[in-house]
Amino acid sequence: MSPKEATNQRIDSYGGSLAQRTRFAVEIIQAMRTRVPDDFPIVFRYSQWKSGDYYHKMADSPEELESFLSPLSEAGVDIFHCSTRRFNDPEFEGSDLNLAGWTKRLTGKPSITVGGVGLDNDFLRTFGGQEAHASDVSALIGRMGKREFDLIAVGRALLSDPAWPQKIQTGREKDLVEFTREFMQKLS
Repeated sequence: MSPKEATNQRIDSYGGSLAQRTRFAVEIIQAMRTRVPDDFPIVFRYSQWKSGDYYHKMADSPEELESFLSPLSEAGVDIFHCSTRRFNDPEFEGSDLNLAGWTKRLTGKPSITVGGVGLDNDFLRTFGGQEAHASDVSALIGRMGKREFDLIAVGRALLSDPAWPQKIQTGREKDLVEFTREFMQKLS
């Protein structure tokens, strides 16, 4: 039994295929859309990976991802916030697009990328087991320049260095305060 089959065994109207399992979120988004002005953006964050299983994939193909995103988009989502383990990893074989890139391609809606932005490889190896090159800001900027995604979310790197955006913007990468395992332990 695959992890997907093991974790969702509902037989009611909220279970079934990946598209059917969006029903709860769709109902919430539709209710929100009726209660906010048309120009009020509804942002939907979703994750393709799980903290207990870094290699988990909710959608194994662009077609599966589209079956998940389409009902949400039609319900009124304006922007998709796409969380992956590492922003720089391609989402599906045969394409360099990451999850935010695929989301934008499939929905035509703006997307936010997130996943390891600003984290160094020592930290990522400790918690993910392999080199990721996620701290390569030039790769991030290059992808954004290609309009693969529209916005970038930064999480842990801002905890250790609140001036991270200004340092990146002014070319002071060497002055960044890295988010380390030791810093993370202080937060706990």
